[in-house]
Amino acid sequence: MSYPVMWAGFSFKQYRHLVYEWAHKFKKVPGNYIFCRIDANDLWEPVYIGETGDLSDIFDNHRRMDWIMGVGATHIHAHTNKDGVQARLDEKEDLIQIYNPICQSVSA
Repeated sequence: MSYPVMWAGFSFKQYRHLVYEWAHKFKKVPGNYIFCRIDANDLWEPVYIGETGDLSDIFDNHRRMDWIMGVGATHIHAHTNKDGVQARLDEKEDLIQIYNPICQSVSA
């Protein structure tokens, strides 16, 4: 069963995601997602923030999946976003500016 979590971006915009267990089977819809783990303070810590035209495909073809799993990601926070590629990219960048996830590094 999933439940909602709000993530605040650098712009102060709020993004409502649903929390899913690892390897949840998503429908083929566009959306934004955050691979997360629980930190030492029992808070959600994003390890990678992404967007896709097909949420059902995020586990099969993610180029950083080994790294994401290696740092202990246990859940996915996701939501359908049918507002187009630019809206998904804007949300992704807005959240990355605040959280700077470990697996987001451009050098990897």
